[in-house]
Order: sequence, then structure tokens, then C-alpha cells
Amino acid sequence: MEKKRIGIIGYGVVGKRRRFFVDRHPDLLVVAVSDIRFSQDQKSIDGLRAYNDHNQLLESENLDAIFVSVPNYIASQITIAGIEKGLHVFCEKPPGRSVEDIKMIIEAEKSQPKIVLKYGFNHRYHDSVQEALHMVRSGELGEVINIEGVYGKSRIVDPKIAAWRSERKSAGGGILLDQGIHMLDLMRLFCGEFNEVKSFISNDFWRYDVEDNAFAIMRNPNGQIASIHSSSTLWEHSFSLNIYLTKGYLKLSGLLTSSRSYGEETLTIGKRSDSEQGISGKKFLKYKEDNSWEKEVNEFADAIINQIPIKFGTSLDAFQTMKLVYRIYHDDLTWQTKYQIPNPD
Repeated sequence: MEKKRIGIIGYGVVGKRRRFFVDRHPDLLVVAVSDIRFSQDQKSIDGLRAYNDHNQLLESENLDAIFVSVPNYIASQITIAGIEKGLHVFCEKPPGRSVEDIKMIIEAEKSQPKIVLKYGFNHRYHDSVQEALHMVRSGELGEVINIEGVYGKSRIVDPKIAAWRSERKSAGGGILLDQGIHMLDLMRLFCGEFNEVKSFISNDFWRYDVEDNAFAIMRNPNGQIASIHSSSTLWEHSFSLNIYLTKGYLKLSGLLTSSRSYGEETLTIGKRSDSEQGISGKKFLKYKEDNSWEKEVNEFADAIINQIPIKFGTSLDAFQTMKLVYRIYHDDLTWQTKYQIPNPD
């Protein structure tokens, strides 16, 4: 079988990492990349044809699919352009700056029913999350009662690398949209959709026009409650997700990333008892490799080649998660008024 020809739009840290795993797949071939940081005279990089304008790449190359790893303000535009050309598209999160961006993408997707569109909600593919999901779906620990998650770091942005992340007009939001969106996606994975939201949003420390802290409590129609703290004032990289069930708990801590700055990725499984201590035993799992990026690329390739539906990271996932982000923004009346946040419903 002839390899599927891939273009990568946005050749920074993430774009290069995507290329590494595309190169490992036997049925995919990266043929060209584009990045606005390339000079107009640059014709190749890393052995690939290079463009400083993504439109030139789309017009000049005979492609089957593109990977989109660009800032929020242009992600939806490039995704739609790829779809309209009949290309399969893999786009990083967030899918855009607003819910309206995603609505336009879905309309474009409807016009090309044969294309595959996938979003990089990478955390679903981490081994600790996969094991926790298996435990929840098996029913071994009963039904989910509530979930609590903390995800954050020590700053919103390094101005020397990506100043646009601190600007609402370019980013659409701050730490919640940029990073907390992963935690919200996981909460949807374990609990489904939430119909009630209460929140507090602030930018009191960094004082950009995007949030540096978001606190929210959410409840779904089954009465399951989730709480999230998404923050850029934790002063160190932190990730924890605790799932409490009727017969025990699952505690995910740390996250394997390329920087290893979130600590060891672990999963603690506890089983409830009626004893005074409340627990009958624990199982502690530690994960040594991050296979999530490769799993994502493999699923995208499988969907393209074998016409298998996308399991995680569909346009519906993108829409529902983005909608939840904006429901959190909108519920804080002060934040809603100050930044004219529209009601996503």
C-alpha cells in the first residue's frame, strides 16, 4: 500500500514531536512542513520541503492529511481549509478560541463526510488514565460518586516563546483553555456531560487579560459532582485526578511528559471496606513510558487507512469540552461582564 502523504503545519516543539511518531508509522510519510518562523527563502528543513505560509503548503503539495500545531487564533481557520480541500486533519487542542470556532469546523466537516477529523486530547491515551477508565467501566469499584482534579504550573507563558498565550484576542483564554481543557475532557470521559456549573475565575496575580486561576464545581444529570482547579500559580507543575466510587477510589498523580516536570505517573487503586480505616487494600501502579503520542497517531492512521471511526478526540468531544470551558467562564458574573463572555448554551 502506498504511504499516506502528511503535511505538518506549525513546526515547533509539538509539530516536531508529532513528526517523530508519524515517521515511526509504516503507512505514513511526512513530505512537507510549514511554519511562519521559516524565512521565505527556506526551501527545506530536516530533509522536508518547507514553507513559511501554510497556504503554500496546502496548494503546492499532494497530501492525504495534515497535522495542525499552531496558535489558537489560527487553528480553526487552518482546520477548515484542510477539510475543504478534502484532507484528513489532526489538530491539537484547544480546537480554537471559542465555541463558535468549533461550530464552523463542524459545519465544514459535514460537507466532507469521508474525511477524518481528530483532536489531540492527548491525556486520554496516558496509561494511568487508560487503566483508570478500564477500572471504572468494569464496575469493579462500583459507580462514580465524585471527581476532583488539580492541574497547573508556575506561569501562563514565557514571553520569549509564546507571548500570544497571554493575549485574549489571540488565545481566547488562559490556563483553563490552554491546559485545564485536558482535565475537563477527562472529567467528561469518566462522568459524561455536566449540566450545572458554578465557578470563580481570576487573573489577580499575572494580570493579563486571560485567567491565571479557574475554580469550578460541576454536576451531571446523575448527580455526580466534579471539581477542578486550573492554575498558573502553583509554582510547580502539578497534576492530580481523584475519582471516588461506591466501592473504592482511583488516584492519578503525576504525568509523564517530554519535560518530566510533572513527576512520576502513578495510579493508586483503593478498595473500600466497613472497617474503621475505611479501606481494605491498595494497589500502586507506576508507569515508566509515555505511549500517548504514538497511540494517538496510530488511531488517526487506522481511521484514515481502515475507515475506522475515531474513538477519542472527535469534533463532538472538542465541541462539548470547549462548551464546558466557556460555561465555566460565563458562570462567574464578574468575569462574564468584564470580558463580555457569551453564553455557550
